Amino acid sequence: MLRKTFHTLHIILFAVIVFAPLSACAAKPTVKAGIYETFIDKMVTEHQFDKSALTTLLNKAVVKDSILKAMSSPAERRLKWHEYRRIFLKPNRINGGIKFWQENKTLLDAASKKYGVPAEIIVAIIGVETRYGGNTGSYKVLDSLTTLGFHFPKRAKFFKSELKHFLLLCREEGFDPYEPKGSYAGAMGKSQFISSSYRAYAVDGDSDKKRDLWNSHADIIYSVAHYFSKHGWSNNPLITQQTTVKGDAFNKLINSSLKLKHTLQDLKNNQVEIPSGIPLNTKVKLLELQQAKHPEYWLAFDNFYVITRYNHSHLYAMAAYQLAQEIKKGYLKTNP
Repeated sequence: MLRKTFHTLHIILFAVIVFAPLSACAAKPTVKAGIYETFIDKMVTEHQFDKSALTTLLNKAVVKDSILKAMSSPAERRLKWHEYRRIFLKPNRINGGIKFWQENKTLLDAASKKYGVPAEIIVAIIGVETRYGGNTGSYKVLDSLTTLGFHFPKRAKFFKSELKHFLLLCREEGFDPYEPKGSYAGAMGKSQFISSSYRAYAVDGDSDKKRDLWNSHADIIYSVAHYFSKHGWSNNPLITQQTTVKGDAFNKLINSSLKLKHTLQDLKNNQVEIPSGIPLNTKVKLLELQQAKHPEYWLAFDNFYVITRYNHSHLYAMAAYQLAQEIKKGYLKTNP
């Protein structure tokens, strides 16, 4: 009898050890009851959403660990310049940009003329963001924004605001909020606009009374150009320029801020080579970028700062700029 009882207990213990973890892995991540309640009440009060429908929608959202992991370690923070550059300055991305320009020349010419933003910059941004539409993201935007808005405390306020804008955008544009897909951070379409930017800067470029950043190249191209125009793009051709330094006094001019805090005169006073023919009171930023064996130094001007409004990273802006130059060079060779 004792042996039989021991055998039964052994079987039960084996089942608990082996099968319980499997069922736990299969289950969807759980969400605390009422976690969305304050947000829902605010959307009902301030934007007249239906409480029952919104509650049902948000309860369908899935919390994804992969989103939290990606947000905690973006490429702009973990890679050095030479590593980051390799991602974007590849022949297929350059050739893809040349092809995209050739296929959309009329739209690019018109958008560039209207907003004053060079065609190669518009093309490069779309290339950096999604490889010209090759990868617009596989996460449901609803999942991304609820995961980050309610389970990523460091930036919860921002992503709750983006969730609000997403729901308003869906109502304005007639989207089913459960359908749009985007990046792990909730950016959408070939131009990867977050919800607040979509609402503020997306343009109906083809006049069909919709702003479709997934399928309409007119909307996509005009929207990128409009975004840069609204963030202060100027007709100054200087974006960034490589330079040289002497000594070590220049080190005090290098900081993590993206803003242009120093003048060319400041740089000159600290043994940084500056271009001729430009007023010495011109504001610039000195960048130090790590190549594999040595650092290199660049001067960033106003329009470089404007590029960082799209993604708050000097690595991103430099990759977009250098990709733009390679695309332009290749385009002009094939379309003299």
